[in-house]
Parts: sequence; C-alpha cells; structure tokens
Amino acid sequence: MYYQNKVVWITGASSGIGEALAYALNKKGARLILSARREQELERVKKNCSGNPEDILVLPLDLTESDLFSEKTAEAKTHFGGVDILINNGGISQRAYALEADMASIRHLMEINFFGAIALTKAVVPAMIERGHGHVVVISSVMGKFGTRYRSAYAASKHALHGWFDCLRQEVQKDGIDVSIVCPGYVKTNVTKNALKADGTKLNEMGDAHKKAMSPDEFAEKLLPKLSAGKQEIYIGGKEIAAVYLKRFFPKLLNKILMRSKVT
Repeated sequence: MYYQNKVVWITGASSGIGEALAYALNKKGARLILSARREQELERVKKNCSGNPEDILVLPLDLTESDLFSEKTAEAKTHFGGVDILINNGGISQRAYALEADMASIRHLMEINFFGAIALTKAVVPAMIERGHGHVVVISSVMGKFGTRYRSAYAASKHALHGWFDCLRQEVQKDGIDVSIVCPGYVKTNVTKNALKADGTKLNEMGDAHKKAMSPDEFAEKLLPKLSAGKQEIYIGGKEIAAVYLKRFFPKLLNKILMRSKVT
C-alpha cells in the first residue's frame, strides 16, 4: 500500500528503467508525473498505463535546462497538489578514455547526471518539507562505488551523486524526508547505445554485458519493495554487485580483476 495514490515524479521516463518504473508504479496505484525530453515517447508510456488518464501527467523536461525547474515544479503542484516521491532517473553514460574525452562532453554529462538531478531535487524538496513527508530517490550505479576504463566522467558523476545525496539525507531526515540511493548493475537498456564517445557523439552500440542483463521490468519489480522499506542504499544486479564489496575490502584485488576484464 506504500505507493497507493502517491504522486511519483520520474525523470527519464520515456524508456529503460524509467519506463519500467512507470508501469510498475501504475500497477500499484500510484499517480505519475512522467518527464523526459521526448514528449511523444512519454505519451506512449502514458497510453500503456491503466486507470484514470488524469492520474498521469506528461511533463516534458530537459535536465540541462535547470532554470525551468521551478516552473515545471509549479505545473506538477497545480495538477496534483504536491509530489510524494521524486525519482531522479534521467541520465547518460560514457565510453571514452579519460584523457581523450573533450571537456564539452564531460561538462554535458555532468550537467545531466549531476547538476540536473540536484537542481530538480532542490526545486521539489522544500514543498515536501512543508508537508512533513517525502521520499527522494536517485538512480546511481555501481559506478558510483568504483570506476573502470572508458567511464571516467560517468563514474565521477555517480560518485558526486552519492556525496550530495548522502549529505542531503542527514539534513532533511528530521523533516520526514527519506533519501534512497539506488545502484543498479547491468540492466538491458539503451544506456550504452546512447553513451557519449570522446567527441560527445553517441556510441550507437549495445554493450556486451547489457545484452545478457536483467530486463528493466525485472529491475523495477526488485526495486519497489526495497524503496517502500525505506532502504537508504540499494544494490540490484548480477555478479557485478560483488565488485562493490571488493572495492571496500580488497581494492587492489578489484583493480587487478578490472584490468583483465572486458568493460565495454
């Protein structure tokens, strides 16, 4: 019953994990705000949901346009009266060597993955505090706990999310606000196809590990019970999750393993 009639705002809702979360939450009776850049795809996701169409608001949003977030938040409040759960899911990956990636592509990735998430959170959370409850969720990655070749800016953006949202949790817990950081392993989405190469263009290739990964629907079904239980940090994936613990207890061993691993 945790999600029944809750207003849940999902960024990156037009595909992948965000789309799967929309369907899973819709089945649990949540009211949804669907955000991403592609309005037509958001409308498709809405049509695939059941129930009253008024319980789903399509709210196009570009995470690089943070100056519009106050306006978008006001639209959400006008439609639903408030937001109970914010899921910061929108993001982009990278496949480029650290010394070869141009600064424009690095800044673009950070703008989407880090600055976009914290700017939207800053726009939404004050109203949660006024109401005395709320839940902020950020979809990070196992790359928020360690790093591999080809993903320097991506890993940096996820590490930054952990630092900022860990601090936020300590500041707003007294106000009835929960903060959950979710670290997926490999999930079968287009994240690799959309990853930025060194010059900022898209890779347009599916990563080998993602081809065999769990589906976004399976990920969503595993995630929702953990969120409703109020878990602060959540790991969902396959054997790659073990790397989180190797990093903590045996960092040199993990480095040796990763140096010998195919990380595309």
